[in-house]
Amino acid sequence: SHAHEAESFSAFSKRYVTFFTSVQDIFELQRGLNNCFAYDLVPSVSVVEAALRAARRVDDYATAVRVFEGIKEKVENRRQYDQYLEETKSIREELGMSPSPSL
Repeated sequence: SHAHEAESFSAFSKRYVTFFTSVQDIFELQRGLNNCFAYDLVPSVSVVEAALRAARRVDDYATAVRVFEGIKEKVENRRQYDQYLEETKSIREELGMSPSPSL
């Protein structure tokens, strides 16, 4: 869509945080993740946290783990993936996720 071509990373992040905050079912969550990860960027930690909270809200642990699989595919190297793991440590603990998903 031409409307999103000039969208800043900040606006993208805000849009997806807002989207994931309102998700109420698994289909909607998975559709949003597919759309979010289709862009040529790695989602911000705030988007990841909102997606993880949405996965918890719809009681879908498997999709929460898939968020990390998506991040792992998007980052350039292991160090960047480890940074995401570090940045999301508190929410992963809060939601009862394994310490190192998708390793």
